[in-house]
Amino acid sequence: MRAMSHARALLGLGLDAGGTETRWALAERDGTLRGHGRVAGMTALQLAGREGREAVAALLRRIAEDAAACRAGDGIGAVIAGLTGFDADQAPVFAQLAGAAFGVAPQAVQAFNDIELVCHNHFTPGEGYVVYAGTGSIAAFVDERGVLQRAGGRGAIIDDAGGGHWIAREALKQVWRAEDARPGAWQDSALARALFARIGGSDWRTTRAVVYGGTRGQVGLLALAVAEAANENPPDAAALALLRQAGVELARLALAMCGRYGARPVALAGRAFELHPAVEQALRERLPADLPVRRLHDAAHETAARRAAHAACALPSDSTNDDPT
Repeated sequence: MRAMSHARALLGLGLDAGGTETRWALAERDGTLRGHGRVAGMTALQLAGREGREAVAALLRRIAEDAAACRAGDGIGAVIAGLTGFDADQAPVFAQLAGAAFGVAPQAVQAFNDIELVCHNHFTPGEGYVVYAGTGSIAAFVDERGVLQRAGGRGAIIDDAGGGHWIAREALKQVWRAEDARPGAWQDSALARALFARIGGSDWRTTRAVVYGGTRGQVGLLALAVAEAANENPPDAAALALLRQAGVELARLALAMCGRYGARPVALAGRAFELHPAVEQALRERLPADLPVRRLHDAAHETAARRAAHAACALPSDSTNDDPT
């Protein structure tokens, strides 16, 4: 049987946590994924209060339990996590919670803002920009000093244009303005029909309950209805135009970064780019033709897990605790 100190240095755990869901992956040092999964969402905002910290701790324990089935007796040597809304001063709190859940010392836990995690996963400091569009939207750049610079990412009330929540909100606004002018107009609109099918009804009371009673992530999922309408044959013109406008808004974030720090490669990440090709196409049309742009297809939690597996090898042998599971 292998010594526990050796076994516990084998695996890295990567986390990508947002308001909609938290994804995790386990990786070996050679990059092989040992396992992956998802649980409910969590954000760094929860770390500010006791109830929130308890909820985060419970989710981390759930991940530890799920991951135990994939470890085959091996231990977790290091954890790298990206959390929506994370600030550096929250690192000690999260490190304590993650350390307790996964059986590692706090110094074996690295935490970042989720967009910063993507930057570190794919660019060296000063190399390039990431435009991320999930439920919200943001552009980020880790400069040569290792400092995170950003554009956008200010939330649904102020902006987040081009993200899933914005797409859903703009679509619902169009549909209900049409209803104001001509009640029953939704029946002639593929976009409205797709939205109401996902919402569960065509009356205002049902829409209101979802928009004002649901979470930001739940509202953002209605962007899938916009994509459905745009994929009809023929495509719904309003849905297609809205997705193209999302691409224009996301291009604005990339251009803001280029204006501040100069032309550098741009990487596109997030599930809003998976909704329809029109999003990425419209973005590319707005950017200079000679600006390198690429899509990131590997998931942030998987890349983080591979990085964590390498980090585990550099940690002292006493950086793991007794296995909590």
